[in-house]
Amino acid sequence: MVEKERAARNQTIILTADEYHFFSEKLCRFKENAAIEADDILNKTINNDLFDIIDSLPKQFADLIVIDPPYNLTKKFNDFTFKTSSKDQYLDYLHAWFPKVVSLLKPEGSLYLCGDWKCTAALQQVMEENLTVLNRITWQREKGRGALHNWKNAMEDIWFGVKDAKNYYFDVESVKQKRKVIAPYRENGKPKDWEETDEGNFRLTYPSNFWDDISIPYWSMPENTDHPTQKPEKLIAKLILASCPKDGVVFDPFLGSGTTAVVAKKLGRKYCGIEMNKEYACWAEKRLDMASTDKVIQGYSDGVFWERNTLNVQRAGKK
Repeated sequence: MVEKERAARNQTIILTADEYHFFSEKLCRFKENAAIEADDILNKTINNDLFDIIDSLPKQFADLIVIDPPYNLTKKFNDFTFKTSSKDQYLDYLHAWFPKVVSLLKPEGSLYLCGDWKCTAALQQVMEENLTVLNRITWQREKGRGALHNWKNAMEDIWFGVKDAKNYYFDVESVKQKRKVIAPYRENGKPKDWEETDEGNFRLTYPSNFWDDISIPYWSMPENTDHPTQKPEKLIAKLILASCPKDGVVFDPFLGSGTTAVVAKKLGRKYCGIEMNKEYACWAEKRLDMASTDKVIQGYSDGVFWERNTLNVQRAGKK
């Protein structure tokens, strides 16, 4: 591990050599073809290659599966580089593991599959082959530099599918968003469907499949790591609250720095994640340890999701 020189205000989560040793001891590892029971993996970070143990994992143990696989582009993940391939080759890659992951989902379970515009057609295809697709969420990923000869890529997709379209868990009340009221309407002199506060006028709104309230983790946010494709905790919190009951099990086969497991723990769900890179898996364990005492999810407080850049209002509400 090479230490980077960081600014004093940088809150990026790092591992000391002692922490790396300590958290590596907490990781769960299995031999290929091992017999694995659900109790063996609940609330565990598994440090294995998914392909080595996918056939050994217990069937139908997860209420919710969140998948953030390598997109079809060249990206370096520590000592492993995923390389861009043709659409057919990428589909072959998805077919090699996606149906097996679906078999780990309970009959009434839900699955979310993340991707960008280049691979979203392939993702839709494997989703439709194995599940009933209910929606495609598009979220605004405001990060990165602009492009000189193309439109800046600032959006990503999340495909939402279920095994049984007539029997699945979805709690829309838990994912309402608190938005500012631009043109407050009154009835008999009283606010209609909105709340008047000292910090402004707000309304709780039902969520759509377009999310423009997500902040990508960066150096001054306490959830940030050096993982190249880390998802925001707020993003994952919406998926978990909507589609996994309290005490349910959330599974992530490409755990990365641990966001899915960390958010599941903060929200009172069981979790299981697989990550092949040992350092990333140790980051996940450190974040899980931190989550034992710190349940804060940026942008989510008092049981509602707030619009981006309304942190001062959130703080005022906690006083």
